Amino acid sequence: MQPPPLKNDCFALPPGVDWTPVDEALVLLRDRLTPVTAAEEAPLAEAEGRVLAADVIAPRSNPPQPNAAVDGYGFAGPAPEGVREMPLAEGRAAAGAPFRGRVPEGHALRILTGAALPEGVDTVILEEDVSREGDRIAFHGPLKRGANARRAGEDVEAGDVILRAGRRLTPPDLALLAATGCDRVALRAPLRVAVLSTGDELVEPGEIAGEDEIYDANRPMLLALLRRFGCVAVDMGRVPDDRVALRATLDRAAGQADAILTSGGASAGDEDHVSALLRETGAMQQWRIAIKPGRPLALGLWNGAPVFGLPGNPVAALVCTLVFARPALGLLAGAGWAAPQGFDVPAAFAKSKKPGRREYLRARIREGRAEVFASEGSGRISGLSWAEGLVELEDGARDIRPGDPVRFLPYASFGL
Repeated sequence: MQPPPLKNDCFALPPGVDWTPVDEALVLLRDRLTPVTAAEEAPLAEAEGRVLAADVIAPRSNPPQPNAAVDGYGFAGPAPEGVREMPLAEGRAAAGAPFRGRVPEGHALRILTGAALPEGVDTVILEEDVSREGDRIAFHGPLKRGANARRAGEDVEAGDVILRAGRRLTPPDLALLAATGCDRVALRAPLRVAVLSTGDELVEPGEIAGEDEIYDANRPMLLALLRRFGCVAVDMGRVPDDRVALRATLDRAAGQADAILTSGGASAGDEDHVSALLRETGAMQQWRIAIKPGRPLALGLWNGAPVFGLPGNPVAALVCTLVFARPALGLLAGAGWAAPQGFDVPAAFAKSKKPGRREYLRARIREGRAEVFASEGSGRISGLSWAEGLVELEDGARDIRPGDPVRFLPYASFGL
């Protein structure tokens, strides 16, 4: 089933808005976007990393019947304090080889881990706690009824909702689905996201770069980020500063993908053709966000596909992708809005921050303290590789000294 398309004004800012604080921008994205991916049924073997399109109801309980949690001897409990002796019933119970019949009252039965408890057994004593001579056992009580035994459905009962729509399935989720008998699930089609870089100055790694040219660092980074996010990354290559070529590339991207990420050309200059073309469609919004690094974020629709126009600077492109594009793409994919999990840790640096913009510093944790990259220069790509996450500094002014608490967002909390 295909959901309805996004509205043309989904990125429209409220009247009179100029600079948009980070939190307000995130709320606008969260409230305006909806899933754009269709639902389909697929076998369990193809479900890892995919997004559930509907709640999953357990068709079977886990465990399906009472069973032994340990190797030992089963009987009808409880066992009072003191020495207890019991004769053994003939036979044994093992996983997949149940004991047929009823264990007589006052008797015990040899039972192995995972074996279904036969009639007349509700308690298991650990093998190591038992002395055996011939067909009799002895042990010390007390032992409460139900010890070392698992109840039927104590993990999951048939009819329970075990996983909710919007969850991106993990290997442990597949174990839960399989244990309850699910062989097919309703899934969202993977979100397809096209990536293109713009700029006459860009060349491909491996090519000979002139003095005025630079290698395209953004596209490899963005394509890899999307794959980590669980998206299908569609490489549209790099586009020169030519409006006709860019229009043709955007047309192809919208035909092949559900969303589009561009880098460069997102501001309002003479060569910012991404913004200019989106403005021609009547569905473009220039979000001036109070963020460092970053600020310009061009948002719009192209032939029905949402476009995220990222800054051309690689550091700003990464920060804006993690902070804005990642949760937005999660909504479009049907996975819901995912905010990164942050941790308060002591700073290993000093900084005086001016008010007005939220700042994200490239950072890593060493000896329990947050170190930041030596330079805040937005052209220092090496800092992205050096870092293990970002330190987020609130919008207001702040004077940070070593040991002061700061909020650290590990790359892992963004799905990296």
